[in-house]
Amino acid sequence: MRLHPIALALAFTTGISGLAHAQSKEIRIAHIVDKTGPMEIFATQSSVGLKLGLEYATGGKMEVAGRKIVVIDKDSQLKPDTGKALLQAAYQDDKADIAVGPSASHVALAMLPVARENKKILILDAPAAEYLTGSKGNRYVFRTGRNSDHDAYANAIVMGRPGNFIGTLAPDYAFGRDGVKSFREALKGTPAKLVHEEYAPLGAADFTAQAQRLFNALKDQPGRKIIWYIWAGAGNPLKIMDLEPKRYGIEVVSGGGTSLPFMPAAKGTMIGSESATAYYFQCPKNAANDWLIKEHTKRFGQPPDFFIATGMMTGIAIVEALKKTNGNTETETLIKTMEGMSFDGPKGKVFFNKDNHQLMQPMYHFRYKLDPAMDATVTQGVGVDCIREIRIDEMKISVTKLK
Repeated sequence: MRLHPIALALAFTTGISGLAHAQSKEIRIAHIVDKTGPMEIFATQSSVGLKLGLEYATGGKMEVAGRKIVVIDKDSQLKPDTGKALLQAAYQDDKADIAVGPSASHVALAMLPVARENKKILILDAPAAEYLTGSKGNRYVFRTGRNSDHDAYANAIVMGRPGNFIGTLAPDYAFGRDGVKSFREALKGTPAKLVHEEYAPLGAADFTAQAQRLFNALKDQPGRKIIWYIWAGAGNPLKIMDLEPKRYGIEVVSGGGTSLPFMPAAKGTMIGSESATAYYFQCPKNAANDWLIKEHTKRFGQPPDFFIATGMMTGIAIVEALKKTNGNTETETLIKTMEGMSFDGPKGKVFFNKDNHQLMQPMYHFRYKLDPAMDATVTQGVGVDCIREIRIDEMKISVTKLK
């Protein structure tokens, strides 16, 4: 059947219009973070970092293959049920192509099945519990942040020395329990001895009981005595310093890194102590980190922090994957592209492990110091000596293949 010329022209015009609409469709990224509650500082950093990473990787255009990138911000309020509901709404109602977040491991755990059910990509940036990209993970989940194994194995390299006796202090929830589990496994291959573990409720104000048990376990040991602590969220584990562990020759060291707002607590208590961190702005030496330091300092008046770098890596990872797919956001295409994908970020060359979708990345051996150049910053004069980069291949991180 022959079409009338007017009908043919109308059909052709409609086809062109539909094609143009398809090609100009937005790339929608839902960023679900815990802005309400004690992890607000980490959520804000992740949000800033993600947008800086998208800007950096797109050369400021905020588009890939002619498709505009739109970020939809949501607050999971540190509540697993809220995070789960927001992710479902992001995929179903907001038509998000990719979701990113949250800040806390227990919220992330509730969100993982939603990614599987919707067959959509979820990128974890801040939550560190190893099992999120291990035994509890699934093929739709990737992680750009370091995990508890990175913290544990890097710290075991620094502290796993002959004559070291170590007790641990951590919050009594997923991040703390999983972090100590990883550290326990990492120390097995070293001459150091883990002699005691303590857990405190998130938000605890009094650490007297935990400190006393740690002191009793360590004080009579014949070598160097160390309390290794990790913490995220409400509460201040450094309250144990009020109980004077030094009277027993006990040192306190951070196992969780160098988040800038918490560094002033090291003044007078941990200056000279060594540990491992995922990021301190002066440690990585590369073009992406130079850009991040310059732009963040110009816009916010201070250097970038821990989760800003992680957020930037998330943004770069998304853009690099979309460049390889020419803007195609179909889930199976993205999974195939991202598995094993490497890219350059503020921590240098990093890559996604094919088997568990964890971003493999270096860590940094550091020493706390007093730094007059940091007097006017949020660290109040506490700085870091970057001793060396701990390479990816030095950390014997186990991998659980995703199902």
